[in-house]
Amino acid sequence: MNINATLFAQAIVFAVLVWFTMHFVWPPIAKALDERAQKISEGLAASDKAKTELAVANKRVEAELSKSRNESASRLADAEQRAQATIDEAKARANDEAAKIIAAAKADAEQQVVKAREVLREQVASLAVKGAEQILQREVNAGVHAELLNRLKTEL
Repeated sequence: MNINATLFAQAIVFAVLVWFTMHFVWPPIAKALDERAQKISEGLAASDKAKTELAVANKRVEAELSKSRNESASRLADAEQRAQATIDEAKARANDEAAKIIAAAKADAEQQVVKAREVLREQVASLAVKGAEQILQREVNAGVHAELLNRLKTEL
């Protein structure tokens, strides 16, 4: 065999191999690589879209949380104001009731003082009448009268 013929045969086999590879093997590989590249780019685009949607959702969540916090704070403030108003109202009612009770107690004490004075006057009048009766029934005598007056003093 001649070296030129071998080289020529190898060149033809190589050309057939290149043609076969370019015609039958390379297109499916290129197509698979293109599809894979397209899937990767679609995935990256979806990832970017998801990131932006996540950022928007996070902003919405923060806004809702801030709104909820503000509403909670305002509700707490309203509740505290209502509680304070209720406490103030209860204090005012208690003060009014205490004033009524004190006034009733003073009136009752005044009535009891008046009653006691009346009873005391009646007793003094009764004793004076008794003393006068005793003085008038006996003789007029300074020693006897002194004794009667001493007894009246002890009874009073």
